[in-house]
Amino acid sequence: MRLAREAGLDLVEVAPTAKPPVCRIMDYGKWRYQQQKKEDKSRASSRAGQLKELKLKTVKIGDHDLMIKINHAKEFLKEGNKVQFTLQFKGREMAHLDLGRDIFTKIKTELWPCSKIERDSKMEGRRMTLVLQPDHKLPGAKQPTGPAGTKPAAAFSAGAGLNIPGRPAPAATPVAAAPVAAAQTAVR
Repeated sequence: MRLAREAGLDLVEVAPTAKPPVCRIMDYGKWRYQQQKKEDKSRASSRAGQLKELKLKTVKIGDHDLMIKINHAKEFLKEGNKVQFTLQFKGREMAHLDLGRDIFTKIKTELWPCSKIERDSKMEGRRMTLVLQPDHKLPGAKQPTGPAGTKPAAAFSAGAGLNIPGRPAPAATPVAAAPVAAAQTAVR
């Protein structure tokens, strides 16, 4: 006790059940502060990441706009947060749910290296949602194949499932050669 008073520190009983009891001379307030800091740090690191939501307003989203959303999701996943994609269908878009599934397939394909699916795409009223959680895969890991044994299509074209015929390709016939031959015969 006298040594602790002379040093200006506290005499703390460390192991009261030991024979003889063990005591330590230390600054008890400083020790409690350090223990509290350790608890806070461990609590912060063990805390699960937050759920970040990225909203897609329509299935008619452009490729570049979708890639921006995907890049934001990559950042969130690298920080340890879960990401929820919400696709809002408007009006007649409800008749084309396959377009929404195509968008979510592209998202899953792009984010496969840094995430895994927590909840696959699911319709909830006029909304389709997809929840991804962080997953760190080995650099040599290969993407799983789809149900038919093929990889999901990485190419994306909005409106491909609408059965609208594309523009006709320009004719590959030698159209330019015919008028020249006709002009040569007319000159003779």
